[in-house]
Formats: sequence, C-alpha cells, structure tokens
Amino acid sequence: MSKKNTVNRLLYPFLVILIIALYGVFSSDNIFSQTVRETGTSTPTVMGATDTPPLPENPVWYEVYFTSPRIPFDDIYNGGIENVLIEKINQSKVSIDLAVYEFSLENVTQALIAAKNRGVKVRVVYDDEFADPDPQINELKGAGVPVVPDERSAFMHNKFFVFDGQCIWTGSFNISQNAAYRNNENALYFCSSEASENFTSEFEELFAGQFGASSPSNTPHPVYTVNGSTVENYFAPEDRVMEKVIAQVKSAQKYIHFMAFSFTDGDLGQAMIEKLMRNVDVAGIFESRGATSEYSECLFLLQGGADIFLDGNPRTFHHKVIIIDGQVVILGSFNFSQSADSENDENLLIIHDSSLAAAYENEFQKMKEMSYPTHGNSCRTND
Repeated sequence: MSKKNTVNRLLYPFLVILIIALYGVFSSDNIFSQTVRETGTSTPTVMGATDTPPLPENPVWYEVYFTSPRIPFDDIYNGGIENVLIEKINQSKVSIDLAVYEFSLENVTQALIAAKNRGVKVRVVYDDEFADPDPQINELKGAGVPVVPDERSAFMHNKFFVFDGQCIWTGSFNISQNAAYRNNENALYFCSSEASENFTSEFEELFAGQFGASSPSNTPHPVYTVNGSTVENYFAPEDRVMEKVIAQVKSAQKYIHFMAFSFTDGDLGQAMIEKLMRNVDVAGIFESRGATSEYSECLFLLQGGADIFLDGNPRTFHHKVIIIDGQVVILGSFNFSQSADSENDENLLIIHDSSLAAAYENEFQKMKEMSYPTHGNSCRTND
C-alpha cells in the first residue's frame, strides 16, 4: 500500500467526524428554525422542536408566539405562553428589566424572585392603576426587587422585558391569567444589541420617573438590522409613532391586513381608505366590543369598502397588528388610537421580514375564520 493511501485511510475517519460535528452545529433548531407556538391549547403547535422547516436563505432570528384560547373556556391553566417567558427568565444570568401594564401571574413572579436570589439584577416599572390591586408587585418588593409605578392617569402600557442587555420580549401580552388563557395575544422574542440598547434606554427613562411627554425622544437606534431584516423601533408618546404607522400604510401596494383591539385614529383610517381607492385590498378584524364605539373606525372602514370582521372570542381580542404586502409587520403594545400616540407609554416595531409577516398573516387568517362577518352598515355581531 502506498504512503498516500495510508494517509488517506488514517484521515478519513477524522474527516467524517468533523463533517458530522459541523452539520450538527449549523443545522441546530435553536439557530435556524422559526419558532411559532400556539399556546393555551391542549396540543400546542411547535415549529422548530420536532418539525423543522427547510432552512431559509437567512436564518430566522426570532421566536413568535400566539395564544390560542380554549373556547368554551375551562379551568385548566397550564401550558400557556407565560411558560415560555419563564424559560427566558430562568435562563438570564445578569439582568432582567421589565415594564408591564398588568402583572398578576404568580409563576412569573416567583421566577423573577428566584432570578433575583441567584444574583440577577431585576428591576420593574409598572402601571399602578392595573398592577397595584394584585399582590404580586408587593411580593417583588418584599423580595428586594426595586419597582417603580407610573402614578399618573395615562397608562404605562408597555409589556416588554430586556434579558441580560441582549434580548427582548414584547408584543400585546400582559402578565395576567386572562392574557395567557382567555385572550388572543402575540409576543415576539429576539436578540439584538441595538434593540436591547433601545429598550434599555426607554426602561431607564421610565425607571427614573420620566413617563409620557416627559420621556425624551432619544432612542439610540430607531432603525437597525437583524440578520438582514430592517427593524424600525419607536416609543410613544415621544417618537410620533402614528406618523410612522401611517407612512407604512401609505406604502402598501397589494394589501393591508390588520387585527385591532382598539382602532380609533381617524388619520390611520383615512390612509387605509385612500389605499383601498387605489385598488389595495384592505381587510381587518376588530375587537367586537370596541367596534360599536362612536370613536371606532370600524363603520368608516366598512362603509368605505374595506372587508371588516368582528372577532369571535367571548373574552378579549387583544392584537395590535398590521401586515402589509406580506413583507412588513407592525406590532407591539401600541393601540391604533390618539391616547396611545400622545399620552400612554408604548412601544412599536415595524419589521421588514417576509417570514415574520407570514407568521402574522397566518394568525390573521386563522382569526378571520373564527370571526363574524359584518352585514350592511353595522359593526354589531347581532345585526
């Protein structure tokens, strides 16, 4: 046997091991898979755990979660979206900053206390009107966690966490049992130094008592990229957020789909009608209870020719989402109202990513199937 063949035979097993090891690293579900979980059902759908989709050209950089309430409701309170949040809390090593509107989940409270006890720096900002009646804030205080209430009539309406100064959690999801098991909600988790710096900067302002108009407009990175996707990152009331939303709506070429807990802003409604008149499809789902308000844009959009539905959840349809052309998704705590734009403390992301837009479009189509169509000139479900 030649010396060359002998060397090849000796190297071959090591090359095989190296190839297998590299494949294991670069095909890891944790790195490349899109996680879309419907939480709150007895059989949650999990992409990325066992059913890995084909690898996208650009690895998916986020995890997106949608609640799926059991209707009719039951008394089973496990397997919900808060368990994912608790996983993130348990994985934190250095710091957790959270700004929350409602805070009444005991298991999240205990996870935060456990994090504090293992040396993680935990800080909380909350809306005193909605969180104070529940005992969980006092439990955090008793454990030595610093907490700051907003103590004003307008809302501290954020629902965000910053983990270790590296990753964020945001969306419509309040830290409550209703949000986890009764409402339709969404949450987005991703890691980005720019996003974390933005949300940490906002948190520091709130923690220092700078709420509402007193919060300066100084977001470090209003626009940044994550894995090739452009993200616009704004906070209300200081960043004139509604202007940014309307600008995106005006850019639509094919369709505008929305899911709205509260939609009362007339300028946004007018922008949608103007696009509809230019042959852009406009369709949306309103929270049925708010749709009948004299301030709601439901009737205006319906009479203007938009395809309008009323949600079918007996509890709360809490999404604040707009999907544009299958390329852009708008999400966060920001309702489509003047209060959100000019009074409340809110956050909003405009994300240019077709795979994330597809995930939210899938939720829109699912919710539409469960909603009531409108009839004639009425935004009432029983007309």
